[in-house]
Amino acid sequence: MEIVGRGFLARSLKPLAGGHPGAVVFAAGVSSAPSTAQAEFAREAALLYEVLDHCRARGRRLVYFSTCGGGLYGTGDGPSREAGPVFPATPYGRHKLAMEGVLRASGVPALVLRLAYTVGRDQRGHQLLPSLLRQVRSGTVHVHRGSRRDLVHVDDVVAIVDALLARGAGNDVVNVASGFAVPVEDIVAHLETRLGVTAERRYVDVADDHAVCNDKLLALLPEHARPAFHAGYYRGVIDRYLDGPDTRPLREA
Repeated sequence: MEIVGRGFLARSLKPLAGGHPGAVVFAAGVSSAPSTAQAEFAREAALLYEVLDHCRARGRRLVYFSTCGGGLYGTGDGPSREAGPVFPATPYGRHKLAMEGVLRASGVPALVLRLAYTVGRDQRGHQLLPSLLRQVRSGTVHVHRGSRRDLVHVDDVVAIVDALLARGAGNDVVNVASGFAVPVEDIVAHLETRLGVTAERRYVDVADDHAVCNDKLLALLPEHARPAFHAGYYRGVIDRYLDGPDTRPLREA
């Protein structure tokens, strides 16, 4: 398997590099959902075009990481599904949807994985859990009132990629999420419990209570490869992050 990229997700996928011949995983996209930098989007697009040419020339199939956040799906009634309507609410969401359109028109077999908030070691500091951890440790944390986040551990993402490629999945769009959108307050509270501290909350009225359906993912995965998703799964994600060999977020580029 060829892995395109050098960041957090690409590094996490390295254990799969020796398997899945004929697959190319594009893990070099923009990593910041709030990003509005058109130059960053343009760089990702240009690299994706090159990788698609490579896949066409060599008969490869591609795995592309998109997002299942509210920035792509927008707001709506009930959990968002892959076949449902998409109303991108942010530049990042519109960019990811445009890249998905490029893949559909490319003629290359492509598996689009719309990721939830992925958590793991060596993440950059702007990403959700490292940012909240840094704030809690500082004694003050900014909380978007009423917001919820679906957390998934990067080790589970890697196992899901492995299982989907093993069964030959392609030309499909799949939400990769736990299926449980957790109040950010609960995430902060578990961080406080683990660290033995209490942080002052400063609330911001930017509600985002977006939820994602993972029924399609669970149907595609063999039973032995399904992560143990449940209402308290997020606590295990946080624990694995804190108990890992290195929980210090990388410096911003």
